[in-house]
Amino acid sequence: MDLKLMLTTFGMVFLAELGDKTQLATMAFSAEGKSRLAVFLGSAGALTLTSLLAVVFGAAIAKLIPPNYIKAGAGVLFVVLGFWMLISPGGK
Repeated sequence: MDLKLMLTTFGMVFLAELGDKTQLATMAFSAEGKSRLAVFLGSAGALTLTSLLAVVFGAAIAKLIPPNYIKAGAGVLFVVLGFWMLISPGGK
């Protein structure tokens, strides 16, 4: 196992998830719920499943498209979506 890759992935996903809507929803469920363990297991399971899907589909796509194109495409998509969010009027 590539320890450096694992720690880099952990750090990036951890930082990306801090303060996002998933964490806020989990905090809301925890505040309202009687079982914090159930909230933790549900949210951890959901994050694990979405990560599994990302790894499986990423590996499948990498067989069809070179990884450097995937990285470039993801970068362009993030920039385009960020720009769109800046200029979009929102819900109106």
